[in-house]
Amino acid sequence: MMQERTHTAATPSTTEAPLLTLERPRPGVALLTLNRPATRNALSLAMIGEVHAAIDKLGADKSVAAIVLAASGPVFSSGHDLKELIAHRADADKGLAFYSEAMTRCSAMMQAIVACPKPIIAAVQGTATAAGCQLVATCDLAVAAEEAQFCTPGVNIGLFCSTPMVALSRNVPRKRAMEMLLLGDMLSASEAADLGLVNRAVPASQVLPEAIGLAERIAAKSPLTVAMGKAAFYAQAEMPLKEAYAHAAQVMVDNMMARDAEEGISAFLGKRKPEWKGC
Repeated sequence: MMQERTHTAATPSTTEAPLLTLERPRPGVALLTLNRPATRNALSLAMIGEVHAAIDKLGADKSVAAIVLAASGPVFSSGHDLKELIAHRADADKGLAFYSEAMTRCSAMMQAIVACPKPIIAAVQGTATAAGCQLVATCDLAVAAEEAQFCTPGVNIGLFCSTPMVALSRNVPRKRAMEMLLLGDMLSASEAADLGLVNRAVPASQVLPEAIGLAERIAAKSPLTVAMGKAAFYAQAEMPLKEAYAHAAQVMVDNMMARDAEEGISAFLGKRKPEWKGC
């Protein structure tokens, strides 16, 4: 279960640590932290369910304007839980039903991140591999530690990173994506930044402050405008040019008719700070 932390003194507990923790480091900012460092924050079925549920909940929370997704320990996420996957080889169907469920649910979680009306920023403190790299690529923005590394190594163990490929190929140039997928080599944080897989690489101590700072800046803007813009960005990216412009033009019209656009323009012209209402 996800647990929301406060900044008060911790209370001793004999129960197992939650898979996912939630904090509110700044007004309008939610910090989700993958909390299974012992398993390299692997995306087990339970972890996938927790992240998906948390994203849906925060997406509907009017007090949240932006979400930071971080992880505890030296690894951001190693991807699917290989021990969990291989254990189901003993099933009567050799794991077919479980593998179908795992891939379907993981894909649904990734799509929930894209569909969430709140921007989601990955704070990558360590290695992100396979579906962990997919998770970073799926987030709207990403800040990485200079020591962080990224790869899609499935080809090295006979399991091509086909679902990570979807997010990867939408974030980096095709030939570089294919290079990562076919070779399975590690990519440095600086290379990832150059390719556009992450927005920037910073010293390790600055990863979380930088990600929270970006979220805080987003939180200062009209939530309606941000939500409309995020949805429009992903929608037009999948359209032919003519359809993309028609869709974007209609979004601009709808946005212009909103109260926040009227307020924002009036505030700009009047040289004052706007007061957003989210409508």
